[in-house]
Amino acid sequence: MAFSYYITSRQQLAADCASGEWGSWHLEDMLRQRVKAAFSAGIDYVQIRERDMPARSLAGLVENLAGCPEKRDSRLLVNERWDVAASCGAEGVHLPSDSVPLSLLRRQTGETMHLGVSCHCEEEVAQAVQSRASYVLLGPIFPTPFKPGARPLGLAALQAICQRFPIPIYALGGINIHNAPECIRAGAAGIAAIRLFQQAQDLGDLCRRIKAIASAR
Repeated sequence: MAFSYYITSRQQLAADCASGEWGSWHLEDMLRQRVKAAFSAGIDYVQIRERDMPARSLAGLVENLAGCPEKRDSRLLVNERWDVAASCGAEGVHLPSDSVPLSLLRRQTGETMHLGVSCHCEEEVAQAVQSRASYVLLGPIFPTPFKPGARPLGLAALQAICQRFPIPIYALGGINIHNAPECIRAGAAGIAAIRLFQQAQDLGDLCRRIKAIASAR
């Protein structure tokens, strides 16, 4: 069972490092090293969410990460670009809520790929289940600076949705190590985040703590 879901952002990674100007090559190298560190730490899912990355660079990044020895049992997902995922060795594709219908992509890929979708309400989760999604990212659960205009769903809504739908649901939005146990107790299959994983000083310890939280529910 999967518990930890890391969503990448190389621009934010550079800002977190706060060590001067970085060219695009340096940002990609920083991201590659961080994802490999996440693999080594035992993270379950890594979603490459670099929407502004040129297709050639994205394909090279995904191919390198898919074949690296650190990857082991982690699953590598690509944001929207199912062609890149399929040709470069990734296990799946993640779709934003306003992307192409998941049902169309499922017809293209069959059951061989993990297909996930971002959802923000119960109706969207119902549609994801009907379209044979592999999992759902649900959020924002808590306030987050990256979605300043979005109203948090809260733990009660997370619990109600998790109880209703037989699909792995990952809590997203404002997640930290302190509120992660509440999300797991509410029924979430795991937690998804950018900052939590990119800012962690010890990814191995963080992943162990998340797995311990999930195992204790």
